[in-house]
Amino acid sequence: MAQENENILEQSETSGTSKGSSSKILVIGLPLFIVQLVAVYFITANILLPKIQSHYAVPTEEHAQSGDSSASESEGVEFGKFIYVVDDLIINPAGTDGKRLLLASIGFDIATEQNKKELEEKEVLVKDAIISVMGSKDMTQLSNALYRDSLKIQISDQIKQLMPDVKINNIYFSKYILQ
Repeated sequence: MAQENENILEQSETSGTSKGSSSKILVIGLPLFIVQLVAVYFITANILLPKIQSHYAVPTEEHAQSGDSSASESEGVEFGKFIYVVDDLIINPAGTDGKRLLLASIGFDIATEQNKKELEEKEVLVKDAIISVMGSKDMTQLSNALYRDSLKIQISDQIKQLMPDVKINNIYFSKYILQ
């Protein structure tokens, strides 16, 4: 009987230490987790989002009133109103020796109907620009989803070099299949 009481006391002591350590984890860990969560929120909201928004910034009325010609051109332009689509381009990525393929369809959000007509008239130049930009990238770059934004920028820059009068608001990938 005495031995049973000692065993019960030992078990309660060992279970008490595990309860004490789990309560320490809750008392220290939970506030630490909350502090980290708040820190990540403020870093994202105050540092990262302004950089991303400034990259894709739409001109405001202040820019239009200051006499900025690019802002005054885009005043009153609806985004997504004129879309020029290049369907089903088959591209051989760099370093694959033709063994891997990329199938892509790309949509260009254009500022005016006149710009859309110009792209349609020079479709061969547009396709060549897309193929040259995307064909120069290797599989690791093309398979990285984060790299697609820089692909859009590079394609846009290439088109602007070929046709400086065309204003591209955004580029969209409607198909992007690596095989």
